[in-house]
Amino acid sequence: MIRDEREAQDAAKEIGFPLIIKASAGGGGKGMRVVNDADDLLSQLATARAEAEAAFANGEVYIEKYLVEPRHIEVQILADEHGNVIHLGERDCSVQTARHQKMLEEAPCAFLSEELRNQIGEAAVRGAKAVGYQNAGTIEFLVSKTGEFFFMEMNTRIQVEHPVTELVTGIDLIKEQLRIAAGEKLALRQKDVKLQGHAMEVRLTAEDPEKNFAPSSGRVQFFDPPGGFGVRVDSHLRADYLVPPYYDSLLAKILVHAPTRDEAIAKMERALLETRLTGIATTRDFHLQVLKNEFFQRGEIATDFLQRRMLNGK
Repeated sequence: MIRDEREAQDAAKEIGFPLIIKASAGGGGKGMRVVNDADDLLSQLATARAEAEAAFANGEVYIEKYLVEPRHIEVQILADEHGNVIHLGERDCSVQTARHQKMLEEAPCAFLSEELRNQIGEAAVRGAKAVGYQNAGTIEFLVSKTGEFFFMEMNTRIQVEHPVTELVTGIDLIKEQLRIAAGEKLALRQKDVKLQGHAMEVRLTAEDPEKNFAPSSGRVQFFDPPGGFGVRVDSHLRADYLVPPYYDSLLAKILVHAPTRDEAIAKMERALLETRLTGIATTRDFHLQVLKNEFFQRGEIATDFLQRRMLNGK
């Protein structure tokens, strides 16, 4: 942890720029600030601390190296109290806003070779075993363009994007989590985990992309979710539901599963076109633009994809 400005300056000298300041109790991209040079270090440190204190009632932060154009790859694990740990493959969560809020997740990652996939999965398992972890959980990595990967954090819970893994593995993560909590041994071994096809999730949120993703609250007039084979929708929405301004902007998770990534993209496009939601601004149309982007279609994405390829028009 960084206790004062002197420690921040010492850490910056050791790590080098660019670097990133992160809230130790963080999540959802809050309390994270990228620093490109020494002149901005102390002001960004103060901002990150203030954001962390406001969001988590904990202003502690730490500093790490900032990778340029990395992918955000996370590995789903299951670990029981008997020492058994397995991973269920990875999810690519690189499509995210400038505030590091994930917008689209998919599995498997189009970038990873089978060798690199195994290395990252095995690293996640070793990490969970090293701390005696018990539960479902996610170990997150940043992966460079050259295939180097670096541990970022561990989420000791079920995540928003967990259905992506359920679709490609056929494994009910909540059921497995309850079995672990009941003290049962994992019924699965690593060799039992097989990835089938390609899954994708978009987060339909109450935000206005035309106004820098500003929150959009109000009353939902009409909501008709998509359906059909290989389509899943997780949502609490209904007509006349009042979207409050106080909480997370997530309205629905729209997921698809198909034999290939190209087919998953096509199916997601159809699902979004079928989605009818009126009364508030949402990210539906922006997601359609993402799906049509040639860089996204080729799988050329990184954590700055939206800023470089969408919002800046490059």
